[in-house]
Amino acid sequence: MHISDDERRRLLARLKRAEGQVAAIRRMIENESHCVSTLTQIAAARGALGKVGEAVLQQHVETCVAEAFRTGDADARAEQAESLVEVFRRYGGMGRS
Repeated sequence: MHISDDERRRLLARLKRAEGQVAAIRRMIENESHCVSTLTQIAAARGALGKVGEAVLQQHVETCVAEAFRTGDADARAEQAESLVEVFRRYGGMGRS
């Protein structure tokens, strides 16, 4: 992944917050906390992970995909286009099973 040091720090900070939120969810379930409070914490964790996913996707498009289209190599373009379709398929369904 090609990201700046600042962006890497931001993503890692967001992931640390998400880790804390997930740990809090586990404790809430262990302690049989109020359902709405637990669901609120789950939504916050999903939101944090979603923001990380958006940032990684943006970097992928701006670097890997853009480079494939700049090179003019048809195979590389096709591979990146296919990878984007797969990413959108998976990313669009995050949190659903």
